[in-house]
Amino acid sequence: MFARTKRLTLRPGWPEDAPALRRAIGHEAVVAKLARAPWPYALEDAEAFLSLPRGAAQPSFLICAREGDTAEIVGGIGIHRAEDGAHELGYWLTPAVWGRGYATEAGHAVIAMARHALGYRRLHAWHFVDNPASARVLAKLGFRPTGRTEPRRSIARGGVAPGAAYTLTLDEGESDDPLRMAA
Repeated sequence: MFARTKRLTLRPGWPEDAPALRRAIGHEAVVAKLARAPWPYALEDAEAFLSLPRGAAQPSFLICAREGDTAEIVGGIGIHRAEDGAHELGYWLTPAVWGRGYATEAGHAVIAMARHALGYRRLHAWHFVDNPASARVLAKLGFRPTGRTEPRRSIARGGVAPGAAYTLTLDEGESDDPLRMAA
């Protein structure tokens, strides 16, 4: 699957994306906010990530910002199956584009896919409590805090840190889809 929004292209990652992916995610300020990314983030880590099998029911995209004739990798977003079986939304952006609304724009597109193409009824998400920017993105996407805070593992942090849990019910009314999908 691919998605195109007003400013972004969401697409699968390809092996040749490894150097650009490493440059985009390879910031301690980014990987410290993620559960499964190591620090430092090496080219081999990008290659390993891009070689992971991807199922149709668990979309994973690189976020590419379109400017002129180019589309630079600026982040990643996807839905994966959590240990408890729930569908969980995750995302990250490179620091150079923080504050531009890209996470919210990409999130709306992936939520529309989850609702319409995948038929999901609920999504879950979480963020480390020391990452209030992610809390604001989740609120803009319609996620509601569950009130649960639980320890979450972070490879980059080398341990656990408190994470706040969120949920979004997808079958509560429809919203405008900022999405044009191509399979």
